[in-house]
Amino acid sequence: MNRTRAGLLGGAARAFAAHGPRRSTMQSVAVASGVAKATLYNHSRTKDDVARALLDAELRRLTDLTAGRPVAEALPALADELATHPVLRRMAETEPDQLVALLSPGATGWAELTRRLAAALGISADGAELVARWLLGVVLQPGLTTLRRRHAALVAQLLEPAG
Repeated sequence: MNRTRAGLLGGAARAFAAHGPRRSTMQSVAVASGVAKATLYNHSRTKDDVARALLDAELRRLTDLTAGRPVAEALPALADELATHPVLRRMAETEPDQLVALLSPGATGWAELTRRLAAALGISADGAELVARWLLGVVLQPGLTTLRRRHAALVAQLLEPAG
């Protein structure tokens, strides 16, 4: 990813975390990115395009975070990232309906999310579905770090092959 695009996505994350995606404007994203609005429009035509690009970049970042790690290490790391993600926290507070629409099973990106989880964690499609549903719960109700980590250990145990 080039520096301009990375800067735009970082600015989008800051604007969305500050105002929520619904209240953010292309102008607020441009200001948070430190670029002219025309520069932003050269890369994305609409705010929805910006949101999709940010979501894709975040999924890639989280996939990279888990790749090659044992499931028992990857799950708490994922849960902690999602529980403290500034955009997700803002959406949970101010735009829960949009968050649920984005992340609910059956949503457009759900199959892609579970596919990426299965590949990154080296687990079955059913295992990825279980993990995705648990992580959705973490996004909506993060709870205490210690509780998230205990639950991550339980989910990891469920994913272990029967011996």
